[in-house]
Amino acid sequence: MPLFARRKDLRVQGFIHNLVNNNCPELIAMIEGPRLDRRVNLTIVVLIIPIKGGRPQPSEAFNVVTKEFSNTGLAIVLDEPIALDDVVIGFRREADMTFARGKAKHLNPLGGGFHQLGFRLTEMVHVGDHPELKSVSFQAGLLPPISTNAAR
Repeated sequence: MPLFARRKDLRVQGFIHNLVNNNCPELIAMIEGPRLDRRVNLTIVVLIIPIKGGRPQPSEAFNVVTKEFSNTGLAIVLDEPIALDDVVIGFRREADMTFARGKAKHLNPLGGGFHQLGFRLTEMVHVGDHPELKSVSFQAGLLPPISTNAAR
């Protein structure tokens, strides 16, 4: 019986290795060619605030998770493709919020209805320059979770 159980383990291990090898960003980058910046896989919750008419729109903000970061930007995961050309991205740093402006660079399907949206971060955004961002926070009760469907 132990021999039979071991064969099941080997099949699971083979499946996991195949899954990882076919989805590993480092291996995919080798196929696609070298990137200008290295990527770091990092999943954190960030706040996406669309910019319309040159002003951030906190009422249209929604939470997403990041997929990866580079020296110049980040990629987020969306549950459907959304055309967001210009945004403010809010990052929680301890009890404070830090904001950066992002310009969309690419939108790619990930499968299963998910999409990756890559942003190049262009500048830090200061609350003093955009008072409407004072109301934005990750603290409970101050910003209800908003589905990405609300941003359309």
